[in-house]
Amino acid sequence: MLSLVVPATDRPPTLGRCLAAVARAQDGPDEVIVIDEPAGSGPAQARNEGARRARGDVLCFVDADVEVHPDAFARMRAALAADPSLDALFGAYDDRPEEPGTVSAFRNLLHHHVHWEGRGPATTFWAGLGAVRREPFFDAGGFDVERHPYAIEDIDLGMRMAASGRRIVLDPEIQGTHLKAWTLRSMVLTDFARRGAPWVALLLRQRANGSAGRALNLGWRHRASALLSLAAATSVPTRRPRLGAAALAGLLALNRPFYLLLARRRGGAEAVMGVGLHVVHHLTGVAALPAGVVLHLRERRRDRPGRGPG
Repeated sequence: MLSLVVPATDRPPTLGRCLAAVARAQDGPDEVIVIDEPAGSGPAQARNEGARRARGDVLCFVDADVEVHPDAFARMRAALAADPSLDALFGAYDDRPEEPGTVSAFRNLLHHHVHWEGRGPATTFWAGLGAVRREPFFDAGGFDVERHPYAIEDIDLGMRMAASGRRIVLDPEIQGTHLKAWTLRSMVLTDFARRGAPWVALLLRQRANGSAGRALNLGWRHRASALLSLAAATSVPTRRPRLGAAALAGLLALNRPFYLLLARRRGGAEAVMGVGLHVVHHLTGVAALPAGVVLHLRERRRDRPGRGPG
């Protein structure tokens, strides 16, 4: 039995389209639980509440701004039925985002590309379109509402599950269309405050516990791209055009498949703008590093045994 949980405490205007796609899907969920109260509470709390109410032995999570493809649930059921040792799996956004804006297209296609490149065994989880067996979910303690009320709660859950020996698979053939509209401001704020810094703190915490694993967006190509983006940015104020040209050439070479995807789906002009947005994305991640270290140190102080409330 598959129970679907949709967090909707922010009253998203896309909820109707999300539920309509669920209703049209092949071999859909046996029950659908929409959590829309209390208003303003984070997705981690909403998903935990939905999981507590669910009756199914498989918990499926779909964001309220995702339109699942017709075969998404059938693929989930087939994978879990075929492999009893598989504890969780998740999919990806498709490569045809609906929002027309350049930033929205870049952001959604980047997510698609990262998940497509990372297919196979995973040490993380994605609650935008994913399923987990009931027992492993509750054994892991569900989503961490205290540390991650608004973002990366699914990444944290996947890392904890993987550290305890649970098997997770990323199958990018399980797809949905992302309906979210991004702006440059929302992208930078998300990359810095909601994902970047908390993710750095999470990785440091995992490393301190001896359970750090491979995660999406953290491979050698991503790290090299961040360094090249930093070199390209610093070449402007230091008046070193050769360094900037070499850094951009390296960035183009490392991320050629992604930029070609942008060109195919959005045209050459938006692919060129996508390179600039990619640089901004990486620079924001670099800026989040020291903030993440500070956040980690604060968490350690707060969690120190014997520390009083003051």
